[in-house]
Amino acid sequence: MTIIVPTDLSQVADNAARYAAQMVKGIYEVHFILYHVYDKEDEKESAEVLVTKLKEELQSRHMIKVETRLEEGGDFIDCLEKQARHSNANLIVMGITGKSKLEQVFMGSNTLKMIEKNVCPVLVVPPTAQYFEIKNACLLSDFRDVQGSVPEVPIKNVLNLFRPALHIVNVNSDHYVSLTSDFMAERSRLMDMFQGYRPEFYFIGKFDLVETVQTFVADKGIDMLITVPRNHSFFGNLFKTSNTKKLVYETTIPILAAHE
Repeated sequence: MTIIVPTDLSQVADNAARYAAQMVKGIYEVHFILYHVYDKEDEKESAEVLVTKLKEELQSRHMIKVETRLEEGGDFIDCLEKQARHSNANLIVMGITGKSKLEQVFMGSNTLKMIEKNVCPVLVVPPTAQYFEIKNACLLSDFRDVQGSVPEVPIKNVLNLFRPALHIVNVNSDHYVSLTSDFMAERSRLMDMFQGYRPEFYFIGKFDLVETVQTFVADKGIDMLITVPRNHSFFGNLFKTSNTKKLVYETTIPILAAHE
């Protein structure tokens, strides 16, 4: 399994790298790439020193082998996309903020842009996240054409690192009435896909998705959220509201975005 962790050498990016390293601690078959893009040639030497320092810390603390790759200039997202495709990456791990208040917008938008590229799943690590054993994962689904829209293999590649219990959640105000036959059919398909993870299903009749997810995460002790962006809208909308920004910027729970 190949994991790319881009870093802008900020505390938040370094924290994402530490999270990723702890996440795969002792799994020697993982190819862990620490990736940095510097702006100018005269920044190369200092960047190499800092990236190497982080590499050595990760290797000594987490018993993993880390490769570093540095590139000059160019568009960060284009460079990262090429690197991910060239490396046949299975996962990209990114922080959600950058070095300063201004760069919070930059790094945040870069993370969302990388998700939209749909190269491979992106694990979004909130700024204060610390790694704890991932025992419970929550897959948010709209229960529409799950056979064609849920990327079963990429999600399983990540889940197989932890073998957590899987909670599959749908939030829809129509559930106040009853579950339709269509919902039950999609439930059966998801059960077949993820039967190895002991899936439990929750159909919650609420209007506010973000508030409901926050409550569910707290009540069930969820360690990772999984979303399947559909035409970029579900995940995009999830991040646009002030409530969702609070969810992403303040939670200690990472969010895995795996495109259809």
